[in-house]
Amino acid sequence: MKAGYVRIEEKVINLTIAQAIKSVEVCQKLSDLYREIYLFRFSPITGTIYILARENIELVITQDGTWEFV
Repeated sequence: MKAGYVRIEEKVINLTIAQAIKSVEVCQKLSDLYREIYLFRFSPITGTIYILARENIELVITQDGTWEFV
């Protein structure tokens, strides 16, 4: 390793099946209500999905497939 560099190791968390199913359900509901989805982001560090949609709709889907507004 070169001098002046710091190596940071982070545990990578994978998407769960429950999250995958719930994210499709939530996106479908938003689409049915004609809400544009601006951002869909999975964080491999926290293991959560963040969705930002029109009209300031922000929600997080946790690894167990539950979701909540932020």
